Amino acid sequence: MEYKNSLSFAQKLDKKDPLRKYRKKFHLPKRKNGKPYIYLCGNSLGLQPKKTKSGIEQELKDWKNYGVEGHFHAKNPWMPYHEFLTTAMAKVVGAKPTEVVVMNTLTVNLHLMMVSFYRPTAKRYKILIEKDAFPSDKYAAESQLRFHGHDPKKGLIELAALPGEVCLREEEIKKAIAKHGDELALIMLGNTNYYTGQFFDMKKISQWGHEQGCIVGFDCAHGAGNVELDLHESGCDFAVWCSYKYLNSGPGSLGGVFVHERHIKDKKLPRFEGWWGHNKETRFRMRDNFEPIPTAEAWQLSNPPILSMAAIWSSLKLYEKAGMERLTEKSKKLTGYLEYLVNELGKEVVEVITPSDPKQRGCQLSIQVKKADKKLYDRLTKKGVIADWREPDVIRVAPVPLYNSYEDVYLFAKKLRSVIKKK
Repeated sequence: MEYKNSLSFAQKLDKKDPLRKYRKKFHLPKRKNGKPYIYLCGNSLGLQPKKTKSGIEQELKDWKNYGVEGHFHAKNPWMPYHEFLTTAMAKVVGAKPTEVVVMNTLTVNLHLMMVSFYRPTAKRYKILIEKDAFPSDKYAAESQLRFHGHDPKKGLIELAALPGEVCLREEEIKKAIAKHGDELALIMLGNTNYYTGQFFDMKKISQWGHEQGCIVGFDCAHGAGNVELDLHESGCDFAVWCSYKYLNSGPGSLGGVFVHERHIKDKKLPRFEGWWGHNKETRFRMRDNFEPIPTAEAWQLSNPPILSMAAIWSSLKLYEKAGMERLTEKSKKLTGYLEYLVNELGKEVVEVITPSDPKQRGCQLSIQVKKADKKLYDRLTKKGVIADWREPDVIRVAPVPLYNSYEDVYLFAKKLRSVIKKK
């Protein structure tokens, strides 16, 4: 597409956008003057769907009217409630419904997956991770190493970009896996890097890892709802993600887990067990030995928090209607337009450090502002933009295709230009 730097061009694209109706289904934060903010922070916290309130109120109403009987007689019975989310979530992440379950929060799920899939030996105990991984992932990996009696300084192998570069090169990932292959117990990468926005080819990495006898898992916190993950086809062993970013489930809400079907019925695979992972038919006999459900549900520990799940379900219904294929198609155009407008500002003042290849990114662009500090970002916020600042000089901007418009992108670039000029 040939882009133009004008408001009329952006508005023209919005009129042709087949997904434009979804913007009206979300609450847009408003400034003191009543005008909506330009909200480009879905990579940190997604907006609230307007249906979320009624979804939660329905469960509150049923709790009020039925008490414990709501487990069976609520409009949406609570006993099987998590199952209502499974098919839609599986479509979002490209998995079979039997491979997916919504439960817990992101880092809790990561630890549960490492209980099952990080099985170190005296020789093969190391974990491969990005040097610039999200801190929680690194903390989890380091603590697992210590728990198993290993020194994180020796056991954690960190992938770093080449000198003078920001993103990881694919060939360097492959080299690192080959070099350390017989020492690696686990490859655990963020499939979409939180800082750079770089999206990794999970199928290739899984193949390289498996060739060396490694287990391969991914943190998809910045990928779920943002890019087409195709987790099943990727061949990775497991994946985890949160739902409060692109999946709009609310602050600190539940996460999700993917376990590839080849592992689900492996009775030798260790796991931490809880009663909600036990055979549904005999769960309430209360005396039986643990019998795992033959799906990813076997990794559940406790009965699910219904109020939080109601919020996720409200958003997943929108994803089902919009479809990841259409959202991805719009995302590439919308992000491409943002990239074009930012580049128009001149590389002497700004540089997009996210890969320019649409296949290597989602909707997030990380914009490095030369010779700037957070004061510039604060001025941008005062002009009505909600984005995200990362030290020392990066603004993360995510035009989410479900609710952002081309006009949003155009106005953001215009405001960014104005604060840079003042600087």
